[in-house]
Amino acid sequence: MDFKKKVKDLLDSALKERPEIFILDFSVSDSNDIQIVLDSDKGISIDEIVAISRDIEHNLDRDEADFSLTVSSVDITKPFYLKRQFRKNLNRPVKVKTSTGEAEGLLVAVDDDRIVLENKVREPKKNGKGKVSVVKQKDIPFEDIKEAKVVIKF
Repeated sequence: MDFKKKVKDLLDSALKERPEIFILDFSVSDSNDIQIVLDSDKGISIDEIVAISRDIEHNLDRDEADFSLTVSSVDITKPFYLKRQFRKNLNRPVKVKTSTGEAEGLLVAVDDDRIVLENKVREPKKNGKGKVSVVKQKDIPFEDIKEAKVVIKF
C-alpha cells in the first residue's frame, strides 16, 4: 500500500467515528508532508483536531517513512468549497461572487441546486413621502457561484 493511501485510510477511519467532521483538503507531497484541513457541521474544537492527528500519527511508522503531519480547521476567511459548508453557515451573512456580479446578504436557505440570500432594503413608499423597509430575497444557483465567504463584521 502506498503511503498516501495509507494516510487517507487512517483519516477516513478517524472520521468514521466523527460523522459531523468532513475533509476540505487532503494532500501528501513527494517528501511526505501531510496537509489535512477539516471542517465540521457544528464547529471543530482543538481537542478534535488533536485526536484526529494522533489517530493518524500513532498508526504510521517513522521507520518506514519520514513524514510531517499538519491537521487544521478551515480558516473562516477562506471561501466555501462544499454545499455542506453553505448548510453549516445558514443564518450568517455571506458574500457571493457570481459570473454576473456580487451579492451579499443573510444566507436563509440552501438546497441541492441553489442558495437564497435575504436583505432588508429601504425603498420609497408607493404613496407619499419617505421610505419603507422591505425584505428582498435573491436565489443564486450553485452553478453560478464562483466564490462565497462568510462576511466578518466587527
